[in-house]
Amino acid sequence: MPETVVCVAGPTGCGKTALGAALASRFGGEVVSADSMQIYRGMPIGSAAPTPEETLGVPHHMIAVAEPWEAWSAARYAAAAVPIIDGILSRGKLPFVVGGAGLWMEALFRQGGFAPGASGGEVRRQLEGELASGGIAPLLEELRNVDPDAAARLHPSDEKRILRALEVYRETGKTITEHNALTKALPPRYRAVWLGLRYHDREEMKAALDRRVDNMIEAGLLEEVRALAASAPRGATALQAIGYKELLPVLGGEKTLAEGIAEVKLRTRQYAKRQLTWFRRNPEMFWLERREGRDFSELVQISTDYLLNSGVC
Repeated sequence: MPETVVCVAGPTGCGKTALGAALASRFGGEVVSADSMQIYRGMPIGSAAPTPEETLGVPHHMIAVAEPWEAWSAARYAAAAVPIIDGILSRGKLPFVVGGAGLWMEALFRQGGFAPGASGGEVRRQLEGELASGGIAPLLEELRNVDPDAAARLHPSDEKRILRALEVYRETGKTITEHNALTKALPPRYRAVWLGLRYHDREEMKAALDRRVDNMIEAGLLEEVRALAASAPRGATALQAIGYKELLPVLGGEKTLAEGIAEVKLRTRQYAKRQLTWFRRNPEMFWLERREGRDFSELVQISTDYLLNSGVC
């Protein structure tokens, strides 16, 4: 039986950080962040990285471990986080993986890892050149010939994944569909117990996300964006994050602060919706709902009871 890892998942701004810290404190565990922006240094406000007070004295890992210009994938995240999880388990403690990056969280449990292929290498550059000169249509047709399942699964406008599927095939001679089938046949690396946190009412979630953006602005998000823009290349991965990409034009005088804030709020709500769609696919998710009048401590207690009933401790 693989060892147990608790996953606290859900859309942005729903309280995962607080729930993860509270549960880890109760169960003597440690937290491993699965947030695709909290990994970067210099972004504590916009990424909502936990403050020392919010950690409740619980060790938190995978926060501020990368430079803003570094590109991280689910595979790179798993390669860095799995040894940390194994270390927590070796100390007899319970790992709590907390975040909203669904693909990154799932990558922790894949024994077979991700399909090989040197993203950014010669094959990728060749594919990008073909895309620039001939468009996506001939590349999609090539994918239909070598991997019809992947071609049928991908939207014709999903250039990134079409290129990735062809990259895997050209480099390895095997399709990404074959690789994924082999990976699914392997047992998971850990036993996952999933806790999902979401708002009961969508309008309440929208209002909470808008307040969250306002609080970030009051805490100095614009100055954080200014400092990051001054120290990182304009095309840096971190500057593409929600809250940074929309406020950069404000610094350049291309839009007003009010316009920038409105766009941050819109993109945040859209991102939360996509996250919910992702996590709803997980049949093992035990959902907890935030609603008006429900004290957060009630959610912590419900989660505690569920983990005890699941045999976590």
